Amino acid sequence: MIEQIKEGFVKTEREHGIVTIEFYHPQSNSLPGKILHTLAKDIHAEGLNTATKVIILKSAGEKVFCSGASFDELAAITNETDGLQFFSGFAQVINAMRKVPQLIIARVHGKCIGGGVGLAAAADYAIACEGAEIKLSELAVGIGPFVVGPAVERKLGLSAFSQLAIDAGNFRPADWARRKGLFAELHETVEGMDESIVRLSNTLAKSSPEAIKELKSIFWEGTEHWDELLLQRAAISGKLILSDYSKNFIANFKAKQKTS
Repeated sequence: MIEQIKEGFVKTEREHGIVTIEFYHPQSNSLPGKILHTLAKDIHAEGLNTATKVIILKSAGEKVFCSGASFDELAAITNETDGLQFFSGFAQVINAMRKVPQLIIARVHGKCIGGGVGLAAAADYAIACEGAEIKLSELAVGIGPFVVGPAVERKLGLSAFSQLAIDAGNFRPADWARRKGLFAELHETVEGMDESIVRLSNTLAKSSPEAIKELKSIFWEGTEHWDELLLQRAAISGKLILSDYSKNFIANFKAKQKTS
């Protein structure tokens, strides 16, 4: 199934209980509200499907796994209600990922920025290849990694999360992300990464669904309040994005894109 979205898509494919959900956007796989909504909807639907044994989350393209929030949509936000609605999209995706009984494998083939780091952190097992640098750029935009923060902190720990959140202008290498626990595996080549994903997904598809469900509930123990927490965090970002600082940053960024 492919859901076409203006200048992008979300595609779902299935084979022998292995479901692959792929997203794409021409602006470095950024995440507009429509893609966020569709990702959350499709992940939730697979959670209800007893034929689904394991979920692979990936993006199209070669260079960037995900560049985070769509700057076009950030620039269009004019009030706190719209801001809350947009950033709630990230909350919905993360909450859908943690709630489904199946394990989710993230395929991280390239740079991972902002909300993209949140997707990798919310996956149960992230497999990456060299070049999958990571950056939480939100503070530079005038907001902060508020919505994705709980997922990133849960996976990397407070120290590593704070390092990423504070040093918002610089990428950390993929090996740093592996050593901190964001990536379970790091491969030299895309081929090696994909071979490992095939191996693991096939193993999980043949494993006990009941055992996996119980195991995942243990992994995510203590996050039951995230339905409310992530919406509260979305409201913070939705307010801050209205500041003159954020508006100027986004306008300057978009102007540079047009001239480059």
